[in-house]
Amino acid sequence: MKRIVVVAAVLAVSAGAVTAQQDQVKTTQAMMKDNGKNAGALVAMVKGEKPYDQSTVNAAMAQFEETAKKLPTLFPESIKGLKFEGDYSPSSKIWEDKAGFESHIASFAKVVADAKSRIKDLDALKTELTVVGKQCGGCHETYRIKKG
Repeated sequence: MKRIVVVAAVLAVSAGAVTAQQDQVKTTQAMMKDNGKNAGALVAMVKGEKPYDQSTVNAAMAQFEETAKKLPTLFPESIKGLKFEGDYSPSSKIWEDKAGFESHIASFAKVVADAKSRIKDLDALKTELTVVGKQCGGCHETYRIKKG
């Protein structure tokens, strides 16, 4: 009887851990998708497809700032190797080069903070979005893998 209780408890804990890991993957993907949507809104302004709107800029920059704060916790060791939906998955370099990843996060946070304080018009958006985009792209090139 004790064995059945112990086995059941172990299985329950394991199932809870798997659920927590999958929830973390979903949280991470949702944040990255939100970043993409916000970047797309800013790019549309830069291209002249949409009019410049400071509130949209502010919302996007706030999202990027929130991402910079949360990035250190978005990729815990427990999700290494888990399946991510969509076209991309995190590279194992996130965990193998933790110092490099954290350095990139710090650089991204600084670039976002600087851009947030400078963007007050379309010309500033054009300049600052290029810098922010390079930070995003640099991280993606190193720490993200395109599937297929």
